[in-house]
Amino acid sequence: MRKTLQIGVALALTSAALPAVCAELAVLKNGFTIRHERHEIIGPTTRLFLSSSEHSGYVDIVTDRIGSFEPDDTPAVTPPTGAVSPVAQPSVDDYIKAASEKHRIDRALIESVIHAESSFNPKAVSRKGAKGLMQLMPATAAELGVNNVFDPQANVDGGTRYLQQLLIKYNNNLAKALAAYNAGPHRVEQYQGVPPYRETHAYVAKIITEFNRKKLAEADAQPAAPPKKSVRTPAKSKPLAKPTAGASSGGQR
Repeated sequence: MRKTLQIGVALALTSAALPAVCAELAVLKNGFTIRHERHEIIGPTTRLFLSSSEHSGYVDIVTDRIGSFEPDDTPAVTPPTGAVSPVAQPSVDDYIKAASEKHRIDRALIESVIHAESSFNPKAVSRKGAKGLMQLMPATAAELGVNNVFDPQANVDGGTRYLQQLLIKYNNNLAKALAAYNAGPHRVEQYQGVPPYRETHAYVAKIITEFNRKKLAEADAQPAAPPKKSVRTPAKSKPLAKPTAGASSGGQR
């Protein structure tokens, strides 16, 4: 379906770079772009800080994969003066939770797909034109009714709905559904299963591995159930001996 941005990959730059003073775009050689506020060289990696906050999230990217840095021309939004304290905006985590409940897809699976597709970058664009958190192709987005693929809420909802459709189509066969998400349903039909593409096999394995790891972590986090107290069944009393012939319970002589 498209090239995926591998998650958790550390990217490195050969020359030192000073922290950027304004927002910029890291243009990767595979066609992705990552918007960030500043970047730093840390050993063999370049760390992209995603916001100006001191505790900002960041992405580590490996050297030869960064083609260039460009200024981000997106106009900054200036908050109105004298405004009341801002209301907390929904996060990507909130959108994932909502999509999970709406489409009945495990939240950990949605997170694993987003991780493999865009590394949680809502502005990610692949070389083949897939866009947003769940890397929707234009035709797929149109079929799903997603008008703005860069809107995180719409993208996550549309991508999760598409994943649900594929799981239904392939009778909950996760490997086939993920292969269709990556390479297209027509390829799964053509090869009667996961297509023999190295990228697709790696994509499917990556997501299933991460999904299983998340589910095991969830299980480990559950408090252990208290051991059941064993209930001892009282032993059956032996039946009283029947009086022998000629005897009586009254002790008559």
